[in-house]
Amino acid sequence: MTEVFTFPNPRTADRREHRVQRILEMIPGILTWTTLIGMFAFSFLLPVWVAVFIILFDVYWIYRTVFITTYSVAAYRKFQEGKSIDWWGRCQNISEPEVYAVELKNRVESMQTALKEESFFSDKRKTRREIKRLKTHLQEVEDIQKAGNEVWDWRTIVHVVMLPTANEPAEVIEPAIQAVADSNFPNSQTIILLATEEREPEEQRLAKVNHLKSKFAGVFRDFIVTTHIVKDDEMKCKASNATFACRQLMPYLDERQIDYKRVLLSNFDCDSVCHPQYFAALTYAFIIDPKRLQRAYQPLPMYHNNLWDTNAFVRVIVTSSSFWHMYQSTRKGMVTFSSHSESFDTLAKVGFWPVNIINEDSIIYWKGFSYFHGDYQVKPVYLPISLDAVLAPTYWKTIKNQYKQKRRWAYGIEHLPTVMRAIIPDKKIKLSTKLNIAFEMIEGHHSWATAPYMLAFLGWLPLFFGGQAFNTSVLAHNLPFITRYLMTLAMFGMIVSMSLSFILLPPRPAKYSKKRYIYMFLQWFLIPIIAPTLGAMPAIDSQTRLMLGKYFGEFWVTEKMKK
Repeated sequence: MTEVFTFPNPRTADRREHRVQRILEMIPGILTWTTLIGMFAFSFLLPVWVAVFIILFDVYWIYRTVFITTYSVAAYRKFQEGKSIDWWGRCQNISEPEVYAVELKNRVESMQTALKEESFFSDKRKTRREIKRLKTHLQEVEDIQKAGNEVWDWRTIVHVVMLPTANEPAEVIEPAIQAVADSNFPNSQTIILLATEEREPEEQRLAKVNHLKSKFAGVFRDFIVTTHIVKDDEMKCKASNATFACRQLMPYLDERQIDYKRVLLSNFDCDSVCHPQYFAALTYAFIIDPKRLQRAYQPLPMYHNNLWDTNAFVRVIVTSSSFWHMYQSTRKGMVTFSSHSESFDTLAKVGFWPVNIINEDSIIYWKGFSYFHGDYQVKPVYLPISLDAVLAPTYWKTIKNQYKQKRRWAYGIEHLPTVMRAIIPDKKIKLSTKLNIAFEMIEGHHSWATAPYMLAFLGWLPLFFGGQAFNTSVLAHNLPFITRYLMTLAMFGMIVSMSLSFILLPPRPAKYSKKRYIYMFLQWFLIPIIAPTLGAMPAIDSQTRLMLGKYFGEFWVTEKMKK
């Protein structure tokens, strides 16, 4: 008998489960508020111990900064490498690894011969880089050949690109679909699934749908439109819309006898503009992996669609977010975020997205992790997927909307209780793995909410509240100099981030002069203001709501507009 998969309901009616859920919901908020209040209380009661803690925390923060920066640079190199690879060529050749390995060897030998004849240093460096890339790929092909793993034929793979939309206009969605159409993977194997909401004004919704279907008529294998009606047990959220659309897709696939295992569903934000090689790279990663059904695939989110148009506060926020996801891509414990792809077979087995949860980004990863008893992993695809940064009609509203978006992201801590309730009873998952997951989720959101305040204010609190006895001590005299020196060292991370941000900038639109680069540079000096206000405060807001049981009633849709 096949075991039926169940995932904890965050709004469970079971009294015992509800009590566990509420305790776990309260933990992040309690820890955050204890830290913030304790900063003041212990600065008054135990100023010496707080001073020692400040120095240790600053040292830890330097280590953390160097660690994250180092791996972000490593991810950037992989990102640059990913853009230079011919993924479509790899897709077409890998189905016969024995023949492909011989071809690669011949290409390496040919390039090594050509290298001897080149005289310019730049040409030699470029050729050496290509030889190194080919040798690495050759080793991968030979490993596949030796392992005897079945490599699927790319021609049997069907891509479904799902674009959930609430009230976004056609001009926001059209570039996302156009990018899929312009990709170098055959459109004849791609289905567009436009998931609309019934609550959107009918005239507006139909005009949008008709325009898009007309614009892309005959381009793809099919263009499917679903209209989600929110049920009583559902929330008005992206997750419930996505689940409805996928359930509508099932009979469509069944009628055409399309194997779920051969379907890759990409759940994209409706403003996601993919790289031309994304679907080729995704297909390649999928067809060579023997554990392909136990994988999710994550491109690197870059907020480049309108980065030049939005304001400095938003640019710092979204650029920092991109760097964070680049760093995360180097970790084995990476989770899905925003636009990502999974096997439709796996999605169907886990029951798609929960219909009563705000953030759908990573919860689908945790359902897969739970279903496969921990043997589930996100594989990064080192190609960019470009998204819209927050942009509203006025400067102030743009900042206000950025706060709301950041608050919604921070509300992802709502996953902690359901994830813990799912994996703790599972004896097939190691205890150390469970503890590590709990620690990383709590520590990550705790640092998000508290670190900017600790870095900005904690170093001064003992001097204000420690009393005369502490203020006359050698430690008090040297504390400002020590913290200032340590924080100066921590600026290393900001300098690297600032440098990478310029390298990754999309081309400057003709409507902006070169003077705008000056603003791009000066914006980084806003970090001391941005980190507490648009970084920590939204996190505190979300954790406090969850702690008090003041849940969000529906998914806040970020306002989209073109300038």
